[in-house]
Amino acid sequence: MSSHDHPVPGHQHRAAGQDGAAIDWEVLGPHLERGADIQTPLYEQAAAWLRALLAPDGDPAGTVAVRRILDVGSGPGVVSCLLARAFPDAEVCAVDATEALLARARARAGRLGLADRIHTHCAEVPHGLDPLGGADLIWSSKALHHVGDQRGAVAALAGHLRPGGLLAVCEGGLAPRFLPRDIGIGRPGLQARLDAAAEKWFTDMRAALPDVTDTLEDWPAFLANAGLRTPRTRSFLLDLPAPLADDVRHYIQANLSRATEHYADQLDPGDVSTLTRLTDPHDPAGITRRPDVFLLSAQTVHTARAQEP
Repeated sequence: MSSHDHPVPGHQHRAAGQDGAAIDWEVLGPHLERGADIQTPLYEQAAAWLRALLAPDGDPAGTVAVRRILDVGSGPGVVSCLLARAFPDAEVCAVDATEALLARARARAGRLGLADRIHTHCAEVPHGLDPLGGADLIWSSKALHHVGDQRGAVAALAGHLRPGGLLAVCEGGLAPRFLPRDIGIGRPGLQARLDAAAEKWFTDMRAALPDVTDTLEDWPAFLANAGLRTPRTRSFLLDLPAPLADDVRHYIQANLSRATEHYADQLDPGDVSTLTRLTDPHDPAGITRRPDVFLLSAQTVHTARAQEP
């Protein structure tokens, strides 16, 4: 299944873009938060890497001079809170276009004792950021591909960096895997066929965006075109082997239910029947009961820095 944030396992961020009417992000709030919680080990690795990139030159163990962070397309604020912990001297502003998700972010920050350092701003990406001013670190995960002009969106975010600041864009990676090729029911290779359906969904979503541009999806090039320097790209792995914990099983089950709803017209009746069994909590072959379910995925982060003064 694709590494985009459509209805398949492994994707959790609300994209604060221009197609919000197509997806009810408020209803998905609890599911998005659960998914982000499951991916916490991956995002903790990414935050540690960002901290190392922002360390003073020649002193990787030194104090990181980050005072302000923007989490653009924050969804329910799970990564906002992780960044607040990784950069303990920083104020974090969670930015999203859905107020209900920002309310979840504020509630989460309160539960974790971070309410005094995490604030929220309701806005569309990228032009709703103008009132926020500059930041030392801007993080955006699975949000910019919901903007028609991705190159322009990167440039707009780069314009909010303080001198020497870092822009980190999490886009792409590897499609998540959760079952063997032959699962004992239906035709082998179901996951590959779901991948193809997911890619078509993503292509159609992009084509329907306002002001969509037909350009090579080259995130490092977008960063360079925005005038940023020292580009770096790194992928981070989430590896949850079988047998999975119940909360992860239920998360995958919910994603497969959404996949069935979205892709049924692209799948043959046999695959729809297999998905029906996989999502049935009472079926011994279902996701919640079978012993071979795992979750393996990767997310790719592209970074570059603004010029020093």
